[in-house]
Amino acid sequence: MREPILLKDFLDYKFLSGLQYSPDGTRAVYAVSSCDLSANGYQHHLYLWDGQKHTRLTGSGDERLFLWEDDNTILFASLREKEDRDAVQKGEERTVFYRLSLSGGEASRAFSIPLTVTGIQQISRGQYVLQVRYDLRFSELYLLKGHEKAAMLQEKRDAESYEILDELPFYGNGKGYTNKIRTSLFLYESDSETLTPISSPLMEVRDAKLSEDHSLLYYIGEDFQTRRISRQGIWVFQIDTKENRQLMEAGDFCLFSLQPWADSLLVLGTDEKQYGSHENPWYYRLEDGKLSLLASYEDSFSSTVGSDCRLGSGKTSCLSGDTYYFITTRVNSSHIYSLTRDGAISPVLEYPGSVDFMDISGSTILYGGMQDSRLQELYTFDLSSGERKRISSFNEWVMETRDVRPLEPCTFQRNGMELYGWVMTPRNYQKGEQYPAILDIHGGPKTVYGEVFFHEMQVWANMGYFVFFMNPTGSDGRGNDFADVKGKYGTVDYDDLMAFTSTVLERYPDIDPSRLGVTGGSYGGFMTNWIIGHTDRFRAAASQRSISNWISMAHTSDIGSRFVRDQMAGYTWTDAERMWEHSPLKYAPNVKTPTLFIHSDEDFRCPLSEGLQMYSALVENGVEARLCLFKGENHELSRSGRPKQRIRRLEEITDWMENHLK
Repeated sequence: MREPILLKDFLDYKFLSGLQYSPDGTRAVYAVSSCDLSANGYQHHLYLWDGQKHTRLTGSGDERLFLWEDDNTILFASLREKEDRDAVQKGEERTVFYRLSLSGGEASRAFSIPLTVTGIQQISRGQYVLQVRYDLRFSELYLLKGHEKAAMLQEKRDAESYEILDELPFYGNGKGYTNKIRTSLFLYESDSETLTPISSPLMEVRDAKLSEDHSLLYYIGEDFQTRRISRQGIWVFQIDTKENRQLMEAGDFCLFSLQPWADSLLVLGTDEKQYGSHENPWYYRLEDGKLSLLASYEDSFSSTVGSDCRLGSGKTSCLSGDTYYFITTRVNSSHIYSLTRDGAISPVLEYPGSVDFMDISGSTILYGGMQDSRLQELYTFDLSSGERKRISSFNEWVMETRDVRPLEPCTFQRNGMELYGWVMTPRNYQKGEQYPAILDIHGGPKTVYGEVFFHEMQVWANMGYFVFFMNPTGSDGRGNDFADVKGKYGTVDYDDLMAFTSTVLERYPDIDPSRLGVTGGSYGGFMTNWIIGHTDRFRAAASQRSISNWISMAHTSDIGSRFVRDQMAGYTWTDAERMWEHSPLKYAPNVKTPTLFIHSDEDFRCPLSEGLQMYSALVENGVEARLCLFKGENHELSRSGRPKQRIRRLEEITDWMENHLK
């Protein structure tokens, strides 16, 4: 008999990311990450797949950023030497690249860059495009020497005790305070150790790609002094002359991505005029400084299928020959689709679960994803034969030894619309016995739950709970119209969730209706707060990284001014009454449900003040409440937080449910 999935089992899971084929397409390198409980962090190692077997290439534990230098050599970033680590500790910026031959031998130091590099593309051997996290105040340290350098280092250390804010947004979740910090582009030539800025100092670069012959670099960026409004322009940088030229001015479009395509430039973007900031991008060609529509597309670009078992990402699109391949979320799964030069969009690989990242060589797509109830693994898909094959077994031990509870579809109709949900039955489920149940609500709201492995739900089902979850109105995967809940938060989405709860109770009579719990994070935290203010059907609630007050959210979140104005279809000075109507805090006096609040002090997406307001209101009104505050964590606590904090978070929620539902 298989063993139950335990709360701490995630410490042994493997997380995959960063997949890249070699230039000749015969081999691939990718990153494998795992928890390091002793250091309360993560180890990251590079692996090679040679078409037959998987081999670990690196051993220091901090290797994730890499590129193929040629068919037999990779460059990767790592701080392996004490001198480099000490320099960074003292406040210097430094990214060191090592060269590793796949024929054998140790990695050798290739070059050191005095900036914080977050991405790298090779133009030619010794010439690279760098994506850099550039601090306009202190990153120019690399240009200074002697007393000037020492003085700036001291100024940087002194500035650690305060922040100056003169732009919006002033911080970013997982990034810290971002005031006067930009994602910038540099040209680096290793032979001369020359760094040449490409993008302008105040520009926030969103995407950059080399032309097929590597003579040009195209990039999307937004130049702003005080306030970022997410309207980007397009530039091209001539590598040999080092000259910049603007191809399209920033104006009506929010641009997502670009791709040089033969003699044209493919651009993904939206004017947001019909559905706002959640509007899915369409596919355009850039012609004479303007975007010309190539293909309209109502579904999202990339995967939004949620799970708490990923760490890192990879390519979501690839150009192969004359065809553009991309990951898209449709209904409850993410798939691979293609776009041809005539504007035709077609399915390539449709399979339940998620495709998380991909690369292509010839007729073979290599991808990482979560399919067949498994944690992340690598797969190949043959474009000629249509054969899909799993080629890795990093997490196969879970399928072989643990009781992975199956997902039972639970679709239902509401207002003529079919809605999708699932139910997980408890371990050792015996019909006729009564069990507690937990409703889990996803974030977003423009994401989806799908048929993928979700650790926390598996833990609860293995502890004797029914677990049920769905994709209410506002979720992704069903086009722009379904995802549009502007000005409707807490209305149609709440009705969907309550109808789903009633459907589950009707179809599963072994659920004890007096022992229901509800939880969710981000939008799911908002909805948890909303639910407890509008119904008493749940005996316990756990509200995570939530929203409680749209007015405060608008002026404290890193996306507040843009997101709230859009999603509330109004703003503080003109529509405060509407924003308050949709704020769970307004209904706090109605709450009777014992509620646990989970929040992080560096959550800049749904700031700590949101959890504090709702918690304080419940305590003031005599409702049992508890707030667990995680220091040094952010909005991603449940997915990429430090292992010990992830353990404590899940223990807090689980203990709360155990105490109130059992």
